[in-house]
Amino acid sequence: MLLIKNGTIVTMNDTREIIQGDLLIDGDRILAVGGTEPIPTHEITVINAAGKLVIPGLIQTHTHLCQALFRGLADDLELLDWLKLRIWPLEGSHDAESIYYSALLGCAELLSGGTTSIIDMATVHHTDSLLNAVKYAGIRYLGGKCLMDCGTDAPPTLLENPTDALQESMDLWEHWNGAENFRIHYALCPRFAVSCTHGLLSELAALSRQHAIPIHSHASENRGEIAMVEKATGHRNIMYLNSLGLLNSNTVLAHCIHLDQVEMRVLVDTGTNIAHCPGSNLKLGSGIAKIPDLLAMGARISLGADGAPCNNNMSMFMEMRLAALIQKPLHGPSCMPARQVFELATRGGARAMGMETEIGSLEPGKKADIALIDLKGWHHQPRDAASVYSHLVYQASAGDVAATIVDGQVLWQDGRLTHLDDEDIHTGTASSVQRLLKRTGLA
Repeated sequence: MLLIKNGTIVTMNDTREIIQGDLLIDGDRILAVGGTEPIPTHEITVINAAGKLVIPGLIQTHTHLCQALFRGLADDLELLDWLKLRIWPLEGSHDAESIYYSALLGCAELLSGGTTSIIDMATVHHTDSLLNAVKYAGIRYLGGKCLMDCGTDAPPTLLENPTDALQESMDLWEHWNGAENFRIHYALCPRFAVSCTHGLLSELAALSRQHAIPIHSHASENRGEIAMVEKATGHRNIMYLNSLGLLNSNTVLAHCIHLDQVEMRVLVDTGTNIAHCPGSNLKLGSGIAKIPDLLAMGARISLGADGAPCNNNMSMFMEMRLAALIQKPLHGPSCMPARQVFELATRGGARAMGMETEIGSLEPGKKADIALIDLKGWHHQPRDAASVYSHLVYQASAGDVAATIVDGQVLWQDGRLTHLDDEDIHTGTASSVQRLLKRTGLA
């Protein structure tokens, strides 16, 4: 058993209770919340959470672990050039070892920043290697192999025969879905409409329906992307995807920035999940998503940092702060209050993962996915003057995370990873990125 004592527990339960007290974990589940009585057993580990917030583990619904090695290699470019000139050549040059260390690096960063669950898109090759890194790292994961079968600007190393690609995806689903005590789940991941044929997308929609496999993709991130889809199909992005049967509550679409009113209504009516990535959208100059309008319409919104080369860090605290602040000049200072943003990072993410009964709040019976946030820093003072949500959204940073727990396992505590070899990650990362730079000529 694991006992977290004397914390301020931000439950995010249905009544949004904030409780001063203890939280007890038995195995991978929360056993009790709020008790202060001593536990009558010697077989227990205690974490003192005095002066700390105990929160549900943060949930990022759009990441690219395969891109963690590319941080700083694709700055100051708009999306399509970013892909063509940097990301696609680098992804196409990955080997099994480099993608393993890229994923480990990404997981280490995410866990150190209080993120316990992600929805990810791998690259086209070596997905087994990435998922083995996820298995070792201990993070909760939904994602899978990237699917691409067309596009004149994509390197041949990333374009596959759709029949072969779909077979590999289904083999990966058979092997990995539900692995590690159901900590790893598989998703079908078409990159976006620009790089997938009508036939591939139609087949993915059918497989998703037949086997209840989630779909994770990108849509309406960039005006040039939308123009390409409209020229090829006669439809704007969202309407095209909907015509193929791809939009429903089992689908997560990253970005969804450039939407008209009809598209917004379609996303709401179909229950499609939107992963809002403000940091990436700002750095690539893609735009500002209409999140307040979508929320007012009843859209399912969650948050993500996207990949390291379009954001340069994967901190959920930065994404929460940006999600709140970028809307205020457009809609007024009361828009996107802190509690609402924190809900997107917890309960919203759980819903997007299809796991709202398992994660996203701290309640007895739910998975023990938890982060502890230390409030001793000067930027949190005076500590009692601000609401917990103000601390979490406007003041906190990844460096304030004192512990990260997934499935009842403490994976980050007191500034160190408890189960990963830091030196191995540093060494493997350095050698892998040098190989990629040499292969691509980007050194």
